[in-house]
Amino acid sequence: MTDEPLYHVDGDLVPASEATVSVDDRGFRYGDAAFETMRAYGGTIFEWDRHVERLERTCQSLSLAHGLADTDLRDRIDETLAANDLADAYVRLSITRGVQPGKLTPQPEVDPTVVIYVTPLPRGGLESEPVWDGPATVKSIETRRMPEQAVPASAKTHNYLNGILARAELRGTDADEALLSDLEGNVAEGATSNLFFVRDGVLCTPTTDGPVLPGITRELVLELAEDAGVPTREEQYGLEEVCEAEEAFLTNRTWELRPVDRVDDAVIGGGPVTERLSQLYDERVEKACYEE
Repeated sequence: MTDEPLYHVDGDLVPASEATVSVDDRGFRYGDAAFETMRAYGGTIFEWDRHVERLERTCQSLSLAHGLADTDLRDRIDETLAANDLADAYVRLSITRGVQPGKLTPQPEVDPTVVIYVTPLPRGGLESEPVWDGPATVKSIETRRMPEQAVPASAKTHNYLNGILARAELRGTDADEALLSDLEGNVAEGATSNLFFVRDGVLCTPTTDGPVLPGITRELVLELAEDAGVPTREEQYGLEEVCEAEEAFLTNRTWELRPVDRVDDAVIGGGPVTERLSQLYDERVEKACYEE
């Protein structure tokens, strides 16, 4: 990797210390922007097509017609990885509505701001090393997940205030992740993760019919479980059901599958289902990204 990371900002590679965005940019002013967090394994963006599809859904939710081709965005990502001499990396792509007149109402004509940055991560696949130090300690919190009627749960925008408030509640605790519930008290998701747990051999996860982000890793885990003959259930669950689980784990693009050590005072841990799905996930990454 270069001495100083290079960011891709509006078509140009620039040193991180020189990478800037206008203070009038709507992404800065209002959080009026879409983003995707991805992982590069062996120089390949894992599940790129799914990320592009979700990015477009977010942009549609924001009425953000950025006019950029998928191939253009992918070329910029590949350029950023190459410039930083990285094959295994965290990749973040952001598209804002750019600079517009200082009014809340977005204008239809968009000159988007596009920023890409990458940071190194361990190799994935069958020879992978986890990015986390150990199983996650999870704490349920008072902050509630914003209802779907207010902000679409499927939209990955720069406005992350809900997650920030959730993580702020963890101050003074040893918890790694905050567990949010919806307004009715049903468990929803972590501040930056989806939740899975096992009860009576069934893999359970909160339904995306509620305010739950349809995570790409979440989607893959459900597919892997189906292929492996592991029964799954997507419903609404109370915190008590999670705390009585036989196994539990969190998913997101960076963590992949991270076992949960405990939720509040309930000791849970991983188990055979978690281990099996983690193995299948590693095999999927290996085949898609490392095998010639």
